[in-house]
Order: sequence, then C-alpha cells, then structure tokens
Amino acid sequence: MKTVFLITGYVLVGVSALVILYFLVAFALARMRVPGEPVPEEQQEISIYILHNGVHTDLVVPLKSDVYDWLHYVNYRHTKGQDASARFVAFGWGDKGFYLDTPTWADLKASTAFKAMTGLGASAIHATFYRNMQENAACRRLGLSKEQYARLVRYIQRRFDLDTAGNTILIKTDAQYGQADAFYEAKGRYNLFFTCNTWANEGLKACGQTACVWTPFYKGIFYHYDKPLRQHAPGR
Repeated sequence: MKTVFLITGYVLVGVSALVILYFLVAFALARMRVPGEPVPEEQQEISIYILHNGVHTDLVVPLKSDVYDWLHYVNYRHTKGQDASARFVAFGWGDKGFYLDTPTWADLKASTAFKAMTGLGASAIHATFYRNMQENAACRRLGLSKEQYARLVRYIQRRFDLDTAGNTILIKTDAQYGQADAFYEAKGRYNLFFTCNTWANEGLKACGQTACVWTPFYKGIFYHYDKPLRQHAPGR
C-alpha cells in the first residue's frame, strides 16, 4: 500500500510539474515577438482584423475583395439569419467537439476535453459573418498588401476539408452561436500544442504580420497589439 501511495504521489508531482512547465513556456514564448514585414501605408490595400471572445481568436477578412471572394468557400445562406448585407467573415479553427457540443463551459464533458487536449478529436472551421467591424479592446485592424492577403487566403483555405468535387463541407447542426455563423469540416487535429489561437498566430506569420513565437492562448497574440495601440490610439 505504501508503494502505491508513493507512485501516486510521484505521478501527481510529475503531472503538476508538466502543467507548470507548459504555462511557463507559453508565457515566455508568447512574449517573444516575431516582427511583421514592413509595408508602406499606401500599399496596405486590404484591411483584416483579429478578434477574440475572451478565449478564442478569429481572423476576420473581407467577404469579397480584388484578391478573393470567400463565397466560393463559405456562404451566408448557410446561417440561420441569411443576411446578404455581410461584408466581413471571421474564421476560427478548433476542436469540433468543443465547437458543437460545448455551448458553455458548464456543458464541457471530460471526454470532450480529453480528446481535444490529446488530438484525438476531429476539427472544424467556424465562419461568422459581419456587416461591419469596429476596433476596440477585443478587435484590432491590420493593413495588408494584396500579396500578403493572398498568402493569408491560401493559409485559411488549406484548413478546410473538401469533398471529391473540391467543395467545402458544411456541418449541418443546430449548434450555431447566433444568427450569422456556420461550421465546416476542417483538416488537422487540435491539441495542447496547436490550439485555435496557435492557428490564428500562425496565420499572422503567414501573411507577414507581427506575431509571437508560439502561444496556445489569445492573450499571447494580443500582447503584441495592445501596447502600440495604447500609445498610438486610432482617431475613431
């Protein structure tokens, strides 16, 4: 019996140490800045946004632009509201179980959390349509050149799972968060080291924007955008 208690104690200490190490590494790497590509203001022809809800970061892009029309991949008609006046679409990538089966933290099941952390679950893309975007503490505007934006388009596209005809696959569900969102099948596996926020951070790197070395949390991304905006608040 004593041996069992000792082994249990060692396991608990080991797990606790790993959890602490995970958060320490996340804290350190999130504060290490990957600088963005310098682009003259006159070449920043496409506005995108990063948007968080207190947990999850979305990449928000124009629904239509000279570079790409996202109606080839997603459609407002897939939403409950079917609002044709939408001008922006926000993309989030994450664990399918979290998206569809966990409307609130109170609904979180141990099995869902275990699958998400270990990469055993499937993934989904959450698309939310907006008429307008407004900068605030949870939403930051970034100016991209057309070439940078084309890279971001390709980055987002690569996460969609496609059918044999090359079309995106709508997830038919009643688990939408509101009147303006829809879910699509996605590639990849969510896990402790590649989360929804890691995906968004990698997207910023892909299009030459300021990012952190690595982060599983939204605060890691916004750490690099909050301070400059406090010093140079936009005239809005």
